[in-house]
Order: sequence, then structure tokens, then C-alpha cells
Amino acid sequence: MPPSQKRPRRYDPVRTRTAVLAQFARVREAVRTLTPRQLASPSGLGDWTVRELAAHITMALSHVSRTLELPAPPLARPEVSLARWPFTTAERAPRIADDTAARAVDAPDLDTLYAEVAARFEALVPAASEDRLLATRVGAMRLGDFLVTRTVELVVHTYDLNEATGLSIPYDRQALAACTRLLADALAEKAPGGSVEVRVPPFAVVQCVEGPRHTRGTPPNVVETDPLTWIRLATGRTRWEREVDAAKVGASGERADLSALLPLMG
Repeated sequence: MPPSQKRPRRYDPVRTRTAVLAQFARVREAVRTLTPRQLASPSGLGDWTVRELAAHITMALSHVSRTLELPAPPLARPEVSLARWPFTTAERAPRIADDTAARAVDAPDLDTLYAEVAARFEALVPAASEDRLLATRVGAMRLGDFLVTRTVELVVHTYDLNEATGLSIPYDRQALAACTRLLADALAEKAPGGSVEVRVPPFAVVQCVEGPRHTRGTPPNVVETDPLTWIRLATGRTRWEREVDAAKVGASGERADLSALLPLMG
């Protein structure tokens, strides 16, 4: 089956929703421990403080709730597929920055904000069908797909919060798995083909890059790394050369250099 005709990966909406709430709860517990000095310190993400980063993380859930409260788009099918979603983030960066700054000002008590956002999500999302279309900022998406994108937002910003504060917030396994798989599928979407096999054990294996397609035996071009390194590469938190030099990425074969394809998200 040609890459463009591959059946999209399916995710269990209940497991995804549970993973989103679990990761959000872990972040909330960690944010409670931050001192005013820590909250006022740089986040490492542009001009954001740690407090603004913490406020921004709540938007991962509130965007779902807000769109569920809007009328469903009058469309027969989604406008944005799950594998294409990562490529829509860069164009939204200015608006996201403005919304984050406003949220941080409007919510002086972060723990109250986290509680309200979680409660609203839990009240609205479980009763909705995974196929319900949402009018997201990038176009109509299935609720089930949009929930998977929330694992990316939460896992990536959990990493950012850990880096900025020295915390060690753990990653929910299902959230980490969904995030890893989505970003691997996005790579295959960006560079369709079968000449390179990308392995991110234990969660994902995809084939990508035009060229001779491997069918049997050991692939001639293989890239392998761990989930968090892959997520950092895909989202621009680190560079390909740095992770190869540090032996965090194994790349064998003349087509196994993915540096020109990364990051996937801006």
C-alpha cells in the first residue's frame, strides 16, 4: 500500500483522555511546589516566565472544552488530519503567545486555574463522541484526534517545565506513547517513502524517505532513539548532530541522516 494510502493509526479515546488528565494532574502537583521566585524565573521559551509556561499548559485542556461548547462545524469530514497537525503550530505562535500572556494575568491563582480547567474538561469530554468535529484554530478536527494532540502539548511542556525548574515531573506512559507515535507518523507524512526505518522503542516504528523500499531482512537505513530524545528532536528542543554525537541517536545507512527534516514542529 503506498504511503499516502496507509490507514491512519487509531487511538483509544478513553485511554487518550485518561492519559491527558493523568499528565495534567502530574503537572498541577508540581506547579503547586513552585515558589514565587521560581515562577518569576525564565522558562527558556522566548520571553515567557515559568508562571506563563504553567498558565499556558492549562490551555491544552481548555481548548478542548471551549471548542466542545461551540457548534460543530457543518462539514462531512475533518479538514485537518492527525498526522498533519504538527505542521500547523508555527503559524499560530504569535496568537498563542498573546493568549498565554493574557491567561497568566487573568489567573493569579494557578492552582485554582488548574482545578477549574480539569473540572470543565471532565464534565464535557467523556460524554462526547470521538468523531464529533471541533472547530479548532487550524480547521475542523475529530475530537479523538484533537485529544491525541493534547498529549504532545502536555508531554513537551512537561519537559520544558522540568528543564526550567529542575523538577522531575514524570511522564504518564500512555501520554508519552501517544505523543511519540503522533510525531513519528508526522515524519512519515512529511517524508513519505520506505527507504529509512525509524525506531522509537517501545512505542513506534515508521518507514519514511523516498528511495528503495526495504521489504525483508535488516533494513539498510535505520534510525533508532528513545522516546524523549525523539520528541525533543521533533519539537526543536535539541539538534540532530548533538544527539548523534552524544550517542542518543543511532543512525546507520547513507539515507539515515534526518537533520534536514527536523524539527517537525515550530
